[in-house]
Amino acid sequence: MTPRPNRPVYLDNQATTACDPRVVAAMLPFFTERFGNPHSAEHAMGLDAEAAVEAARAQVAALIGADPREVVFTSGATESNNIAIKGAARFAARMGDPRRRIVTVATEHKCVLESVADLGHEGFEPLVLPVGTDGLLDPDELRAALSVPTLLVSVMAVNNETGVIQDLVSLAAIARAAGALFHTDAAQAVGKIPFDVAGMGIDLLSLSGHKFYGPKGVGALYVRRRPRVRLAPLFSGGGQERGLRSGTLPAPLLVGLGEAAGIAVAEMAADAARIGLLRDRLLARLRDGVPGIALNGSADARIAGNLNLTFPAADAADLMRAAPDLCVSTGSACSSAEIEPSYVLRALGLDDAHARRTLRIGIGRFTSAADIDFAAEALAAAHASVAHARIEA
Repeated sequence: MTPRPNRPVYLDNQATTACDPRVVAAMLPFFTERFGNPHSAEHAMGLDAEAAVEAARAQVAALIGADPREVVFTSGATESNNIAIKGAARFAARMGDPRRRIVTVATEHKCVLESVADLGHEGFEPLVLPVGTDGLLDPDELRAALSVPTLLVSVMAVNNETGVIQDLVSLAAIARAAGALFHTDAAQAVGKIPFDVAGMGIDLLSLSGHKFYGPKGVGALYVRRRPRVRLAPLFSGGGQERGLRSGTLPAPLLVGLGEAAGIAVAEMAADAARIGLLRDRLLARLRDGVPGIALNGSADARIAGNLNLTFPAADAADLMRAAPDLCVSTGSACSSAEIEPSYVLRALGLDDAHARRTLRIGIGRFTSAADIDFAAEALAAAHASVAHARIEA
């Protein structure tokens, strides 16, 4: 039996990642002695902070293959998604563009689905496309949707629950051929899989620092310059960040975001290889320990660190209670006192009963082989205990 850890084993890296100690070290001086406002360019401390912010911008740009001038700093992917989707639609409407269709996918993050839905109240036409049982959008579905003149297509790069990777190159090419802008919520992808926004044909891309070992509360939006993508800002202010995102930039967080991006550029491939081996080890052990366990979403088109698993005879919430030293998640959202089965899993064709028996497991940079062995044993034991209690009842 693998020894019980002296602290919980964290396997919820799709929810958030630990801030890399190198990121923390890079940020600390900007909370203390280097505390200047990056917009105070009249003196040495302001210029120091400004230089640090611009260095971070270059690091983020390098991670996604962008020009630094195409990177707009935000509070995270939720804000970036709102600016991209609402900003593109509202700017086009102001310019007299007659197109009203906005296309997205049923498995998108709520902030994308809600942004598109909000535009429906402003005279736009939201269209939400289905996915297959593998979680992938059929390119023919997108082509058919674009038979009506379309303003914007938004497709998530990597799903936050299933880890499924969409074929963005093909989908972006379809959107571009139809004259639509292409946006991707890449919060779960950046820092984990390679990106080249220009080569991939992406017009707008959203990311969050805390998904790839950076700090919480900071992110970025890529906005293509040539040909230029025009957006309306969400709120008014001093006109910082090319007029798209007013407000004083949080220099310490941006330095951390830049450091996380730099580490990802250097270590992404090695991280993915090691994490993939740990994922395969965990899946093999769970299949041995829990016969009938099922993997949801494509087995091939998925990031290295994700397992979305349906257990044969125990609800996910019961499994989590029976394995309190393990940090995983249900892929469900709490609504008042009830657990609502995941809309993402429903979109893949799972019924509510199967969705309630599903756990999301996220393996990351700081996961060890011992963590994996403990998790396999803990989940197998929890499943046996819960299933036995159900039979006894």
